[in-house]
Amino acid sequence: MNEAWFKELRKTVRSGLDVTSSAGDSELMEHIERRVLYHSDLVHLTSGEKQTLIRRLYDSFRGLDVLQPLVDNPNITEIMINSHHEIFIEEHGEVKQMPIAFESADRLEDIIQSIVSGVNRIVNESSPIVDARLKDGSRVNIVLPPIALKGPTMTIRKFPEKPMSMEDLVRIGALTKEAALLLQKLVKSKYNIFISGGTGSGKTTFLNALSQYVPSSERIITIEDSAELQIVTVPNLVSLETRNANTEGRGEISIRDLIRSSLRMRPNRIIVGEVRGSEALDMLQAMNTGHDGSLSTGHANSIADMVSRLETMVLSGADLPIVVVRQQISSAIDIFVHLSRLRDRSRRVTEISEVVGMEDGEVRLNRLYQFQERGEAEGRIVGELVPNSSKLVHVDKLRAAGIHYPFNEDR
Repeated sequence: MNEAWFKELRKTVRSGLDVTSSAGDSELMEHIERRVLYHSDLVHLTSGEKQTLIRRLYDSFRGLDVLQPLVDNPNITEIMINSHHEIFIEEHGEVKQMPIAFESADRLEDIIQSIVSGVNRIVNESSPIVDARLKDGSRVNIVLPPIALKGPTMTIRKFPEKPMSMEDLVRIGALTKEAALLLQKLVKSKYNIFISGGTGSGKTTFLNALSQYVPSSERIITIEDSAELQIVTVPNLVSLETRNANTEGRGEISIRDLIRSSLRMRPNRIIVGEVRGSEALDMLQAMNTGHDGSLSTGHANSIADMVSRLETMVLSGADLPIVVVRQQISSAIDIFVHLSRLRDRSRRVTEISEVVGMEDGEVRLNRLYQFQERGEAEGRIVGELVPNSSKLVHVDKLRAAGIHYPFNEDR
């Protein structure tokens, strides 16, 4: 069945029932089933094809229309809508265009408005960019005209129903068992850890995995632009989410506001999903004021680049000497973990470094692990995270937690 025919059938279904307001879900489904099963032009379809058509019609009224099967497919990790008739997906690391389309730009905008209203967000011509999420936690970014020249644009980053554990990441080769053991001990000992990486490198997935090492007796406050962390091992958890300004330009709640508020909520640890701007200073100050074991992420191409970006972020919101900013970073963050998406589309931990202090006015790093590539086999990069000869310098938090370092005696 082509798209034009489907649109006509959808109009027929709509004309027979007020599907947008008074009809309940079961009533709508029964109405669609009657129309499809007894429609004279559909007798040539098999029962399986009719069931697929019924589901698609239902999704077009109650779900995400043509996107619903893509959202339901666990193998699809990203859905990219460039316009109402141009839809791409990423599946098993491969990006491809789908032979589907919305019936119009207006229909796509209807779907967009239903998504943002579900999380109390607003997107319109005067505020055309917004981050939101689906009910399953998938991250959504939306850009409307006139900013988006082709029409309404939406990108959906999906997350697995069950968050990946560090054991899962070791199994798929994202890092070694030895490096995972080190990170487990560091999280339990309340080292402040910052995860850096490029877009799509797996920072949120890794942050979720790290958080599973937090003792269940602690109280955690998570702070995000759009809530997507899936922390399932800590019962005493408060999740905070930013809020955009309303149509009158009022009511905005920023990450900075939430970090400051969280300090009055008796947290053991604070997890900031991602820092992008001046809130970096508030995050560093929180780490420096007794909230050891805090975690965060940021965009960068390397750990050295992440340190420079943090400096820039802090300076964007505070008039401080650069040496003071670097001192804040060196005293707040204990460990940097860098993730990369390699050319074979695999996501790997490529560096783990310790912050050991200041030297000649610069933040000094002690590289503990670095990814070493050994070649390729069947299109996959062969290599692993290799320990450097240098050892962890600051072991006071490990000792305070009763953990011996090196870990040979502790295994």
